[in-house]
Amino acid sequence: MPEPLETPPDSAFTVRPAREDEYEATGVLTTLGFATGPYAHLPRRPERLALERDAGARAGDGGLLVAVDDATGRLLGTATVTRAENPISRQARDGEAELRLVAVDPAARGRGIAQALVQASIDLASSWGVPALVLDTGPLNHTAQRNYLRAGFERVVARELGTETGIGTPQVYRYAFDEVAPVRIRLVRPSELDIVARLTVEAYTNDYDLSESYVLSLAEVHGRASSDEVWVAEDTATGAILGTVWTPRPGARISQVAHDDELDFRLLAVAPDARGRGIGEALVSHVVALGRIRGVKRVVMNTGSTMLAAQRLYTRLGFVRLPEREERIEVEPGRFVDIFAFGLDL
Repeated sequence: MPEPLETPPDSAFTVRPAREDEYEATGVLTTLGFATGPYAHLPRRPERLALERDAGARAGDGGLLVAVDDATGRLLGTATVTRAENPISRQARDGEAELRLVAVDPAARGRGIAQALVQASIDLASSWGVPALVLDTGPLNHTAQRNYLRAGFERVVARELGTETGIGTPQVYRYAFDEVAPVRIRLVRPSELDIVARLTVEAYTNDYDLSESYVLSLAEVHGRASSDEVWVAEDTATGAILGTVWTPRPGARISQVAHDDELDFRLLAVAPDARGRGIGEALVSHVVALGRIRGVKRVVMNTGSTMLAAQRLYTRLGFVRLPEREERIEVEPGRFVDIFAFGLDL
C-alpha cells in the first residue's frame, strides 16, 4: 500500500548519542517499538527482551543513538551501532560495524525518524573508519527495508544464512565505506522527488516529441514513489542525481507487459549531461539484479519504436524482442506509436 513520503512540518527533532539518564527510557522505547512491529505476534524470548531493555549495555561502543523531539524533549526513536567484536553483533565481520535495534515510538511514526536514525548511524560508523555498516532484518519488515535501500544500503543475499523460528531467513544489507563505486543506486528520498521529476521530463523531452499528457505523467514521481519503487543513480562524489528507473514492489507489476513470475520496469531516464557514463546500463543491471533476488523468471519492459538508443542498450544487455506482447497505441487523436516489448530470461 502507498506510504507517506512527506515529513510533516511539526517534525523537528534531533538525533544524538543517548545520555546515561536516558538509558532506561530508551530501553522501554525499544521494547515498545518492536512490540508493535510485524513480528509482534511472536513470543519474546527472555534474552531478546533483556537486549531491548538494557540500553546501557548497548551504549558501550558509543553507538546508542536517540531521536529527541526539539519542542518537548521526548524520546521518539533509537538505534544502536556496534562493532564486530561486541557480543550483540550478529552479522558484522572483518572490522565492519553493525546497525541493530532501530525502533520508533508508534505515536511518532511518519515523521522521518527512522530514516534520520539510519543516516546518523551511517555517519557514526563512517567516523569509526570501518569498511562497512551491516544489518539484518526480518523479511516482513518492508518499511524498514525500504528505509535501508533509500539510505543506500545494498542487499547481500550471499550472507543470508540460517532461519529463525517464526521469522524465516533474515535479509542482510550492507553500506560500504571502502571501495565505493562512482555511482550508488538507491531508492529516491522525499527531498529528491522534484529533482527526479525534472530529470525524467528533461531526459525524455530532450530526445522525443511527446504529448502534453505524457509529459505530465513523467513528472508524477511522488505517486510512483509512494506505491512502487523509484530508484536513482547518485554520484557518490557529488551527491548529484544522474538517472532514475521505476520498478514495482515485490510481487506486484506496473504494466500489462509483465506476466506472472516476471519483473517489469519503466521510465529509465538519464540526465542529458550525465550520458556516456554508463548510468543507463547501471540502472538496468540493478533491475536485473532485483529480478534475481526476487526469484522471477524474466525481466521485461516496453519502449517506443523510435527510442533507438534504449533499444540498443537492452539488446547489448541480452534482452530480446517479445513480438507477441507488442502493440500500437493512439497517443493523441490520429497519432499512433508502436510499442516494442523486450525481455531477459534469468
